[in-house]
Amino acid sequence: MHRRAFLAATGGTLTALGRESFARVSRASRAQATRSAEDVALDEDFWFSVRQAFSIDRNHINLNSGSVSPAPIPVQTAMKQYWDITNMSPSLYVDEMLGPRVELVRRRLAASFGCDAEELAITRNTSESMEIVQFGLDLARGDEVLTTTQDYPRMLTTWRQRAAREGIVLKTVPYPTPPEDPSVLVERVESAITPRTRVILICHVTYTTGQIFPVGEICRMARARGIETVVDGAHGYAHFPFTRDELDCDYYGTSLHKWLLAPVGTGFLYVRKNKIADLWPLMSAPESKRDDIRKFEEIGTYPIAARGAITEALTFHEGIGVERKAARLRYLRNLWAERVRGLPGVRVLNADAPEQTCGIGAMTIDGVGADELTSFLEAKYQIHVRPRFVDGEFSCIRVTPNVFTTIGEIDTFVTGIEDAARNGVRA
Repeated sequence: MHRRAFLAATGGTLTALGRESFARVSRASRAQATRSAEDVALDEDFWFSVRQAFSIDRNHINLNSGSVSPAPIPVQTAMKQYWDITNMSPSLYVDEMLGPRVELVRRRLAASFGCDAEELAITRNTSESMEIVQFGLDLARGDEVLTTTQDYPRMLTTWRQRAAREGIVLKTVPYPTPPEDPSVLVERVESAITPRTRVILICHVTYTTGQIFPVGEICRMARARGIETVVDGAHGYAHFPFTRDELDCDYYGTSLHKWLLAPVGTGFLYVRKNKIADLWPLMSAPESKRDDIRKFEEIGTYPIAARGAITEALTFHEGIGVERKAARLRYLRNLWAERVRGLPGVRVLNADAPEQTCGIGAMTIDGVGADELTSFLEAKYQIHVRPRFVDGEFSCIRVTPNVFTTIGEIDTFVTGIEDAARNGVRA
């Protein structure tokens, strides 16, 4: 069979279940075309249609989309079909047919992010993307790298390894949680800059509390001083609307299995075009690829089925609409945060302003450890959240609903927090 006909017969269409899941969301989205995103955020009928596109466990409340999110059924279906094709004749079908199709994935992601396709490498996650940059930058003994105390632990470990081996200097700055105003974040970073500062690494959205950083302002301030900027975008991309030009960073890494709802083990790395040649790849690449963004993808054999299904995740994401998605996520966070704030000992570690917070929230109860509260919610209410700790500063639970979260599930979470605040978490 001709390979084009073969792909059409085996992998070119979704199963009936996948097709209907996407069609239902598509129809619901078109019906909302004249309504504001904020209005649609409150429409439970619309979000019920979105929820039906997922195969999640209805007897469990997942409020930890910040780690790994479930993929909708059309994405699952596409990945399974690519996997089936792969196993029919891996060497031929992957090398000759599926491999070249990854270029469409690259183009779709680049268009969504707002960059040239030749500036975007497809990776497995944020950590891989970030470590390509962290290990690939030429730094000398005594050169300073500046970040915050709430950067992701793996990124801090990476810088510390370079400090131990090469003598670079890592500087971390704390900031108020939450800050009164985003300008405080800029001031904290700017005040720590010295003549030896070569790199600033900041989170677009922190993994701890969901604090959104004023990335564009920090990056432009750094560029004026000749400092390179690396943005940890694990929780930024596909969470709320923005473009590369608004950020104005030199490097950006993200995971696609969080807010894009793509298969687990997918991500991308953006490198400003004039930075590609001088950034060393994490795994060696031929000299002929020195100026080629694909040199950062030299990892050997990888599961192409996961990459192939990224386009389905993008289509699903765009079908909902990123503005609607962000409005819904912000609405869900504000809903629970407003209701728990008045409870005894409860502190919400987010400002409500949309420039500071979207779907991720964090809270703590005085006298109750984050691990204890996490275990209590899971055992008594079947709610999954994630404890987070910043040494010497605070501990909390991170609460991350998603487009499949219902108001009833938020109600149950609030009931659980009220129970813990008033009655304690001891059995």
